[in-house]
Amino acid sequence: MERVELEKFFKEHANVEVTFTKVDGTVRTMPCTLNEGLIPPAPAADLTKPPRVKKHNPAVMSVFCTDKGEWRSFRLENVISIKAIE
Repeated sequence: MERVELEKFFKEHANVEVTFTKVDGTVRTMPCTLNEGLIPPAPAADLTKPPRVKKHNPAVMSVFCTDKGEWRSFRLENVISIKAIE
């Protein structure tokens, strides 16, 4: 699957399970989503600090990990499987 298709899949399904090989070589299965209704709002910006600019890396995908309640990312080339879980 290409990145655009993956993003669409993650947004269309409330719960997705992605299995991938982490950078350290271990395998992780992570429940996650990009469904806007399930992602909490971003915290208010700290105006005393300059805004953090994150570089876009097309080889890495960021998703909201539902079991940790935090944003996580994985390398697209390390994906083993992706499936919708309901």
